[in-house]
Amino acid sequence: MSSTTAPLPDHEVTYRKARDLILFGELLPGEAVTIQGIVDRLGTGITPAREAIRRLTAEGALRASDNRRLMVPELTIEQLQELTYARTGIEPQIARLAAVGMEPADIDTLEQIDEEVNTALAAGDIRAYLRHNHRFHWTLYAHSEAEILMATAASHWLRVGPSLRVMVKQARTDPLPDMHEVAIQALRDGDYETVGEAIHNDILQGHAHIAQGLEEAD
Repeated sequence: MSSTTAPLPDHEVTYRKARDLILFGELLPGEAVTIQGIVDRLGTGITPAREAIRRLTAEGALRASDNRRLMVPELTIEQLQELTYARTGIEPQIARLAAVGMEPADIDTLEQIDEEVNTALAAGDIRAYLRHNHRFHWTLYAHSEAEILMATAASHWLRVGPSLRVMVKQARTDPLPDMHEVAIQALRDGDYETVGEAIHNDILQGHAHIAQGLEEAD
């Protein structure tokens, strides 16, 4: 029997590409999103683009503005606080669950990804930084096998992604402390509680910079 993975259908490919535009801040907070815009940007058909927008709207990654046009939501301080409560309640627990089943080779992989995170940040490559940062977290989280928690966490990342890109751009000369490094060392030590604390603090650091940007914009 062949082990070749079947290709994803067009609507799923389009959804994932459109999701990544939001997740990694290619679409900015307040930016309008249209079916034709997705078609032009991704080179896809109208039907897959419409389905992608429908799914992203249902997930809260897009919302209707006052004039009924769909747009990438602009976070308020109150919404950011809710996301902080949600993310710090869920993601540290996912990390603790993941830590239990990780082998030394898995930790080595995380360390290599974190090196790419740091390289991208030092070079001011925001796109690469966001992608590698996401890869670090979800490579770690995948070991938890906590599908329900991970699905919830994924929706939170979609809501915060565009604002996170703005924060990283503004903070390039003031890099965040490397809580990934703390998490990696705790994994090597078998200190699962500290792994969770490191992820908790990593979230707080990012959200603090977003909050500062939101306050300065008022």
